[in-house]
Amino acid sequence: MDESETFDPETQDAREVAAEAGQEPTDFLSLLPHYYRGEVGQMSTAISRLDLTIDWAIGVIAAVLALSFASVDSPPYFLLIGMLALTIFLVFDVRRYRSFDATRSRVRMIEENVFANAFNPEGSVHREWRSELADDLRKPTLKVSIREAITRRLRRVYLPLLSVLLVAWLFRISLFVPGERWFETAAVPGVPGAVVVVIVLSYYLVSLAVTLWPTSRQAKGEYHAVEPGEWKRDE
Repeated sequence: MDESETFDPETQDAREVAAEAGQEPTDFLSLLPHYYRGEVGQMSTAISRLDLTIDWAIGVIAAVLALSFASVDSPPYFLLIGMLALTIFLVFDVRRYRSFDATRSRVRMIEENVFANAFNPEGSVHREWRSELADDLRKPTLKVSIREAITRRLRRVYLPLLSVLLVAWLFRISLFVPGERWFETAAVPGVPGAVVVVIVLSYYLVSLAVTLWPTSRQAKGEYHAVEPGEWKRDE
């Protein structure tokens, strides 16, 4: 009888086939590059999704700027709509960034403990790296808190973009239309201009506080406040 007809995937030997590869160094090192490429592929996909969100955010900024400054009759609250849209993009971006960081942390775990040790055998960085990696594959967890993710994305991307809209909005309600009082220009239907200004400035103060408030760093594998090595410098 053909062996394929007698194969039972529910037997212990069939279910634990990967355990043998984990015990044999040669088999494990043959399996590792395939897993590493898969993780890098997921990480690249996550980066592309982050970039796409930023592209949409920049497109929204360009659109609301064009609409708001098309003529003196264009309502300035288009810029407020742009601020709201950027905030929504930030929410999406934070979720995608946390997923990206979870994949990146596994990639860095392999690079630190396998490839770095292969190039220069000084010992693995994490003693229990295989157990930690296996646990995370069985039960994936996010490595970065929502607060840190918001802080990092505001600092690197969204606060500068929001600042562009703030400057444009202040110019639009104060100088763009000569002779028009700012609190009249800033008003939106049903909301007085003074209230709108207070809400907008409060939003930006909160955003600035979240961006600058010190937090413990949990993101793994990013270049952060690190001087370049000697071999990277142009002499």
